[in-house]
Amino acid sequence: MPNVFLTSDTHFGHANICKFTNYDGSPVRPWDSVEEMDEEMVKRWNETVGPKDKVYHLGDVVINRRALATLDRLNGDKVLIKGNHDIFPLKDYVKYFRDIRAYHVMNGMILSHIPVSKGSIARFGTNIHGHTHGNRVMKTVGIWPFKKQVIDPDYFCVCVEQTDFRPILFEDAIKRIKDQGGQVGFRNGNGPTVD
Repeated sequence: MPNVFLTSDTHFGHANICKFTNYDGSPVRPWDSVEEMDEEMVKRWNETVGPKDKVYHLGDVVINRRALATLDRLNGDKVLIKGNHDIFPLKDYVKYFRDIRAYHVMNGMILSHIPVSKGSIARFGTNIHGHTHGNRVMKTVGIWPFKKQVIDPDYFCVCVEQTDFRPILFEDAIKRIKDQGGQVGFRNGNGPTVD
């Protein structure tokens, strides 16, 4: 039986992302050039994903049309959840993806590119998302003067910066969601399990 993987924000072909830095000044991506980045991420993808495995790509797959050809080199049966940088006509993506969606519900969790607002995910166990790269959705706990920011367990980011620049196995994502205190499945029996 094929495995199921999740990934997001590969940004193939995005030269400037190699120059971006995190809040602490460290590089967002550990490569000096877009060619080096693309080649290493293709290698890591194909080491991880088999030809018959399923991959949900949660958006921002490429930055320019030239980079679309990179997708032909990636293993797996791919489904695209469109992101804010997936701006080309659908016909440009259908060669590489079996299906293209705005979001997807899987095992009571909602998969999206941009994190879904708190009020809109009330019935879902966790929002598995992309878009935030090296950052996580945070929430404030405690009362003044003891307030602090902690990772919000209702959200789980699968951006490549969070997953060693390769797709993450769905079962590993489930384990991490549980480890961070998140919920798998619909809340309060609020829907069927959908694959």
